[in-house]
Amino acid sequence: MASINLIEAFQDFKDAENIDRPTMMKVVEDVFKTLLRKKFGSDDNFDVIVNAEKGDLEIIRRRMIVEDGEVMDPLAEVAYSEAVKIEPDFEVGEELYQEMDILDFGRRAILAAKQTLASRISDLKKNVLIKKYGDRIGEIISAEVYQVWKKEVLLLDEEGNELILPKSEQIPQDYFKKGENIRAVVARVDLKNNTPVIILSRTSPLFLAKLLEIEVPEIFDGLIAIKKIVRDPGERAKVAVESYDDRIDPVGACVGMKGSRIHGIVRELKNENIDVINYTTNIQLLIQRSLTPAKISFMELDNEKKHAQIYLKADQVSLAIGRRGVNIKLACELTGYELDVYREDEEVVDEFDIDLDEFSDEIEPWVIDEFKRIGCDTARSILNLTAEELERRTDLEKETIEDVRRILQEEFDSEQ
Repeated sequence: MASINLIEAFQDFKDAENIDRPTMMKVVEDVFKTLLRKKFGSDDNFDVIVNAEKGDLEIIRRRMIVEDGEVMDPLAEVAYSEAVKIEPDFEVGEELYQEMDILDFGRRAILAAKQTLASRISDLKKNVLIKKYGDRIGEIISAEVYQVWKKEVLLLDEEGNELILPKSEQIPQDYFKKGENIRAVVARVDLKNNTPVIILSRTSPLFLAKLLEIEVPEIFDGLIAIKKIVRDPGERAKVAVESYDDRIDPVGACVGMKGSRIHGIVRELKNENIDVINYTTNIQLLIQRSLTPAKISFMELDNEKKHAQIYLKADQVSLAIGRRGVNIKLACELTGYELDVYREDEEVVDEFDIDLDEFSDEIEPWVIDEFKRIGCDTARSILNLTAEELERRTDLEKETIEDVRRILQEEFDSEQ
């Protein structure tokens, strides 16, 4: 049988390691059965035998030998006189197996078959790549820098697949050299001109989440949960964490002894400041923690409009806002509240207040602890909230709350 030089097509299959042999055989068989249907109208009486190692194939035609003049279906039957020309020992009733010469299909049909086969192989490779990286979205991978361009960096994975790290997904301080290995998270799989493009990211919150998972075993084991991450890449990040084990301090576990765990992540993120805070459902306390490192004097909340007015001492305002407004912007994203920062008036700064512990002889210690749990550690912080708000946010009964408010108010009245 004449060769149609399918070596290159089969080599493509070998190079695509994820394409298994049965799939390869099926594709080749389909391509040539299509060729047979175009020429004969049916492929029922043909066997396509593929030899992937040698890079060739055989097409065997099967027909039943019948008496001369009794051929009803030329595709399935052959006259005895025709059969004995091929092999004199044939008899009526036997099956004739005849190898077909591929050149009988014509050069144009052969060329079309090669092109179709190459196209099918290419489609299979694309599908394998899409599935491989589609299943890995959100995972960290390491890849080698192959080419650095102005708008993007081309990387190669361990199998030689091309990956793209766009400028918009790079940390502003990132600088890459050809040949170095870098880490990034798989952001998405795009299709460009019907070709899959794997997009990586180093600016995604997922990248920081996965780095924390690698560095902090408690997160990997599920003892600590990352509730939310917000980032200004290369500048600052805020991570809210919660522990499912009362014995584990989530912030301490993430930072590590003397910052040992967080330092490696900070270096990876080009010295991005990372604030790790304890997550809480108490929005007032969460806002207070989210504005770290600033210390809040007091705040006025509007839960319906998700708005808060934050009052701070003069030297704390710049800390709350942060360089280029990054700190307060991230605090807004983390809490979901619109935060407005104000400098305290002198009157407010000097406003008389009393620490809640001063009332321990009149108020039960466990009641004081319950108020502290929601961030109310002074007399005025309790009186600034309504009894209904305090009842909703604490586990205290209405009568207890009213008694406490009466005691505190009487103290202020007597001072005045």
